[in-house]
Amino acid sequence: MSLAADTREAVRERPFLRDALRAGVVNHTAAADFLALDGEREAVATALRRFSEDLDDYATEERRVRVTMQSGVEVDTAESGDGDERNETEPLFSLGGTSVADGGSQTAVLATGEVDAAGLAAVLERLAVDDVAVDAAAVAGETLLVVVGRRDGATAVRVVESALESVPA
Repeated sequence: MSLAADTREAVRERPFLRDALRAGVVNHTAAADFLALDGEREAVATALRRFSEDLDDYATEERRVRVTMQSGVEVDTAESGDGDERNETEPLFSLGGTSVADGGSQTAVLATGEVDAAGLAAVLERLAVDDVAVDAAAVAGETLLVVVGRRDGATAVRVVESALESVPA
């Protein structure tokens, strides 16, 4: 592969760098040093400049979502045949042998409307930045769900609202 192709591949392996290039906030020489590719530093920096010109501008899309919080839920991961009684209430979400239902000490944050996997990724990244541990997360149809500890519920609602307001297009 050429140095330009190697540079593009290295950027694709680091989504944060791709986003920064799209936003125009990268020192190309410093990024070339960070990537540590074989080749001259300036040649890699030039390849980064050219690649960033080919990327779409960093833009966000406005989404119509409604964010709500439900306290007193639990993530139930009971396996079939282990003798435990499963929660008998209708779960908020169920996938395989795991469900989120009433009856626990956690908080579910639900976003309904224009949500998708990119929105979930943005939410999880922002929650990680705010040191909010996520016990379960999913997106299906027009619903996004994250389950956090009870004390993190209010913070999670604010973060989910904010993250979904600025999801990259």
